[in-house]
Amino acid sequence: LVLPSLVVCPKSVMDNWRVEAERFCPGLRVRLWRGEDAAALESARAESDIIVLNYAQLRSLNPAVAQCRWHVAILDEAQYIKNPDSQTAQVARTLEAEHRLALTGTPIENRLLDLWSILAFAMPGVLGNRAHFARRFNQEDDPFARRRLASRVRPFLLRRTKGQVATDLPDRVEEDLVCEMEGEQKTLYRAEFKRAQQMLLSVQTQQELNEQRFNFLTSLLRLRQICCHPALVNGDLEKAESAKVNALLDLLEPLMDEGHKVLVFSQFVTMLEILRDLVKQRDWPHFYLAGDTENRGELVAEFQNAKGAAVFLISLKAGGFGLNLTAASYVVLFDPWWNPAVEIQAIDRTHRIGQT
Repeated sequence: LVLPSLVVCPKSVMDNWRVEAERFCPGLRVRLWRGEDAAALESARAESDIIVLNYAQLRSLNPAVAQCRWHVAILDEAQYIKNPDSQTAQVARTLEAEHRLALTGTPIENRLLDLWSILAFAMPGVLGNRAHFARRFNQEDDPFARRRLASRVRPFLLRRTKGQVATDLPDRVEEDLVCEMEGEQKTLYRAEFKRAQQMLLSVQTQQELNEQRFNFLTSLLRLRQICCHPALVNGDLEKAESAKVNALLDLLEPLMDEGHKVLVFSQFVTMLEILRDLVKQRDWPHFYLAGDTENRGELVAEFQNAKGAAVFLISLKAGGFGLNLTAASYVVLFDPWWNPAVEIQAIDRTHRIGQT
């Protein structure tokens, strides 16, 4: 008796697994879990070869899902379990499977412990427990620690780069557009900058610095938001000018005239809503994907198959990975993310196999 397999992935990627399974293995019975209760899991297992869950469903189905045996348990975008103390990582480690596979483009996103957490699922014990890992592999003053770690994990890593498998993929060309703030936006930015500067200069001790840390991070966030659009920090300023928005519209106009498809990413959903209104005013074909978008698979297919120009406005967190959007030839990162790996993931929605 062949057991069914389990795939756990972000919500935005669930439809992708069904589409790719139909493409490569049309005989496989793929079941996308749609929020049924745990009691339905056993009957679903009997009628499916692959059951696809998202990470939130994995948590909600525990402990029922952990009590099932699976042929293969696959974690897609496995950086979701990078924090070993998170509930998601703890549930993933309890899965009973004959084989385990972790798929990720960013096995180390913040710290070396990310890698330990992923391998604690895929190859339990290969890096020892956390204390052993910290002593043997995570010592900055030990010049050989990273080399020992690399040699230990190498037999269990299958690394595929685009350069190896997509030799005809066109080179990625990057350009930074510098925008100069003016008027109300510039005044608001200077006021927030001055307030944060005065707060920082008033700090006298390390303890005071620790106490004010959250306020400093909040100020940095507000400065980033003002750079995007003043309305992000003051809803009454929706009509205010934004240098970034003007630059984006100037960039999009010739691309729309030439019939290109463009992805526009932002970490702020409010910013995407402002951009959507402006795109609507210009009658440009557009698509929108944020955390609350339900019909993601249909939306992606519609964008891929649409004729002519289109703008796809995407939340960086909700759609920055897992989607195939090779119909687009331009990507705009409207506001930079603190981790460049996340930006590269977003760009790779279109710069991947299938892009011509």
